[in-house]
Amino acid sequence: MRPADNRPQPAPGSGQDAALDKLAAELCARGYEARLTAADGRPPSLAVTNPHAAMLAETVLADATSFWWPWADRIAAVADVTTAADVIARVLAAVPGDGPP
Repeated sequence: MRPADNRPQPAPGSGQDAALDKLAAELCARGYEARLTAADGRPPSLAVTNPHAAMLAETVLADATSFWWPWADRIAAVADVTTAADVIARVLAAVPGDGPP
């Protein structure tokens, strides 16, 4: 028996691009680099990098209700872009409490 797949599953027309675009705008306003990608046949994702420490980078996914890390941990609701950006900024901070100015 295989374990349950808890990864976010996109629903057609669920607005993932729009949710990820809003999150990208919030992260860019905070000084992070954020780039929306959509490979053929794959759900869209957001590549986020701390420009002051390029090794601090993560990918963010979205479904109809939530932002997710690629390892299927929920970040925040898509309706709460500020909280999602706060969580991502904490993860990508070069030192605790730090991040791009």
